[in-house]
Amino acid sequence: MIMTGVVVQRAGERAHQNYGWLDSSQSFPFAGNFDLAANAHGLLVVNNEDIVDVGSGFDSHQHRDAEIVTWVLSGSLVHQDSQGNSGVVYPGLAQRMSAGRGILHSERNDHRRAADGSRVTEPVHVVQMWIPPDELGIEPSYQELPIDDELDDGALVVVASGLPRHRGDAAIGLRNRYAGLHAARLRPGRSVTIPDAPYGHLFVARGAVDVEGVGPLAHGDSLRLTGSGGQRVTAAEAAEVLIWEMHAAVHPSRV
Repeated sequence: MIMTGVVVQRAGERAHQNYGWLDSSQSFPFAGNFDLAANAHGLLVVNNEDIVDVGSGFDSHQHRDAEIVTWVLSGSLVHQDSQGNSGVVYPGLAQRMSAGRGILHSERNDHRRAADGSRVTEPVHVVQMWIPPDELGIEPSYQELPIDDELDDGALVVVASGLPRHRGDAAIGLRNRYAGLHAARLRPGRSVTIPDAPYGHLFVARGAVDVEGVGPLAHGDSLRLTGSGGQRVTAAEAAEVLIWEMHAAVHPSRV
């Protein structure tokens, strides 16, 4: 039986590391020898908000058996991996990497501007989220798609999903049939509704909102919902929210 509840995590309650080139705030324990499954909510095991300095980033490193969704809020992030995929991730681009049986990749804030060849001068502000796949040891894969036009409408947009009801609607797929990620860019006074699901997670990526029955949430705050949904989320100022809809919980063998 899934107990009903809503837990607020304030921005200041997150784990925080500042390495100079990287300022990282983590909704779930991530750095060090943490048990990702034990600290998960539903299927979500990682929700990191990172600011990466110019010319810096994560050099080539390995992942396996993880669905990794990267959402850029400002700036741009260069992705390269051992499957031959490369590209620049920017605001409004949905991007997913399935690590599968193992993949090497790098993510750096060193994109050259096409017009004059000069390097970027601003940090990249990014949220990275992980869930486990349905099956272990699958073929690694990569997918991206621009969804700026849909986001500009102010509605709740399906960014990435493996849920059967989202087939044909999701910008990009997930190798997990129990999870979907939604995003909304909201002008002041505009609202969206949190989907009903056994597990949900709302993250305020920018701005401030008011959640029905909960109250105000600011940038960096999040909600962990269990057996709950249907609450209205209204922007108190220009805001961007990321909402996970999850119909299962992580199994310890999956992470």
